[in-house]
Amino acid sequence: MRLPYRSKLAAASVLAVLAAGVALADPSPDAELVVNEDLTLVTRVAPGPAVAGVLSEVYSGWLYREAETRVMQMDDFDNPAMVFVDKGLDLWDKVDGTEGKSCASCHEGIESMKGVRSSMPKMNGAATDLWSLENFVNDCRTNRMGAEAWKWNSDDMKNLTSAISLQSRGEPMKVSVEGAAADWWERGKEIYYTRYGQLELACANCHEDNAGNMIRADHLSQGQINGFPTYRLKDAGVVSIHQRFVGCVRDTRAETFAAGSEEFRALELYVASRGEGLSIEGVSVRP
Repeated sequence: MRLPYRSKLAAASVLAVLAAGVALADPSPDAELVVNEDLTLVTRVAPGPAVAGVLSEVYSGWLYREAETRVMQMDDFDNPAMVFVDKGLDLWDKVDGTEGKSCASCHEGIESMKGVRSSMPKMNGAATDLWSLENFVNDCRTNRMGAEAWKWNSDDMKNLTSAISLQSRGEPMKVSVEGAAADWWERGKEIYYTRYGQLELACANCHEDNAGNMIRADHLSQGQINGFPTYRLKDAGVVSIHQRFVGCVRDTRAETFAAGSEEFRALELYVASRGEGLSIEGVSVRP
């Protein structure tokens, strides 16, 4: 399908900006992410199977941020996301639904969620569908608590998933891409390399071909998702993985998939596999 003349100009200008950037494989070579002067997180690892031969090293998005943004994430008192984590902790203990239960009724302390975020997304218990953390939350709400499902990007959902993710801070990302998940992974990979929209850009054009370059005022990273949910300074709030996917696809001037869709769950699995070994950052801070 031919692009209109204006769209061709827009696409050419974006590609020109990308090409004009200075390639920086590791923008902060000496930076080390130590949270609360206690917990050292892994922000660079050798490439795993998903990116072997594609990336020479795998970097967390934290390394691509300006120094003042990186510092905000190194202290929970300075991290603006912790306000939303506190709200999520309240939701964990809140009784809701017809069964008179809270999350704690079945799972007890939220620390029992350690390691959960690092394995997401994964096949559900029946191995019939690939579920993100949000799917598991809503399954518990509807089937165990007798409560209404939350919308994918509702404040309650993002607050609770932030609190759950924090329990896995420091745990290495490791998703399963075998068995029933293999087809989902292949589907996600295809989406990652497919060009979308009037600008005809794929995820790989920015986060693989141009990681380290500047596009307008943004420093392109490898697009790793180990820091999500993340507090975006631009939005003054928490952003979910699929919320960021929606924004990226819209930036190509395409009609986007919906948050929670099969397409984005498959993409989430593939992107998660690209960051194998990076530490879960709990709730990160990004521009």
